[in-house]
Amino acid sequence: MLTSQISQDQTMRVGGVQARYWAEGSQGSPVILIHGIGEYVEIWWPNIVTLAQQHRVFAVDLPGFGRSDKPVDAPYGYPYFARFIHDFMSGLGLERASLVGHSLGGAVALQAALAFPQKVDRLVLVGSAGLGREVNLILRLATLPLLGEILTRPSLQGSRSFIKAIVYDPALVKDEDVQVHYEISIQPGAQQAFLKVLRAIGNVFGQNHNSTGPILEHLPAITQPTLVLWGREDAIIPVKHADVTRRMPNMRVRIFERCGHSPQFEHRENFDQAVQEFLCD
Repeated sequence: MLTSQISQDQTMRVGGVQARYWAEGSQGSPVILIHGIGEYVEIWWPNIVTLAQQHRVFAVDLPGFGRSDKPVDAPYGYPYFARFIHDFMSGLGLERASLVGHSLGGAVALQAALAFPQKVDRLVLVGSAGLGREVNLILRLATLPLLGEILTRPSLQGSRSFIKAIVYDPALVKDEDVQVHYEISIQPGAQQAFLKVLRAIGNVFGQNHNSTGPILEHLPAITQPTLVLWGREDAIIPVKHADVTRRMPNMRVRIFERCGHSPQFEHRENFDQAVQEFLCD
């Protein structure tokens, strides 16, 4: 899943944050891959191989995640992350790019399309957050004081449980995947940043209205071509949230069967083909 790194780490100062990113491909339109909560650029490495055949592909660790800085005073939330993507693009000299966002990254991509429509060419939303209240029970419980600190305390078993929760078939999870997640989770400030983000966008009842409301209210204003991809058995964010995106005027939906929260990994070849065809359409 996460075991092979195809690209050397690069860093860039983005809005006061030292951000890590990968870059692959030398031709074609630019594509930015935005990971979900608790994730990092490594989750995209198999997809980058394929997408970079026809596109300039960039995968970046959002502030607070991966090996990017984890500022303690950042106003973590979708507007903050959307501004980060805008500034990241500016730092790369990109006037426009297509955004591929997984989970939290999907909501960030939506927010970016609303705030900076001139910067966004196309959208690919993968099990996207920001489209409804419902979310996995453990994530809801982790928003509670003290209990969240206990539930998210870094450990190898915790890393294994986290990765298994986002796939339909737990047999897909390898020891190397767990080790990568664990090594990143024990970085200074990683747990604190994870909880700050989680509590900024949600509470014990689910994704909060302050985060989802501005997106849901303005979905019809997002006119960029949009591809929505979801796993039928997603245990993190229910597949019914895909229906909400039908309020967008220029979208299409594909549901992957026998698939959890990560179709980019669980059905990689079909995922890559769907994204390639959409981006080249």
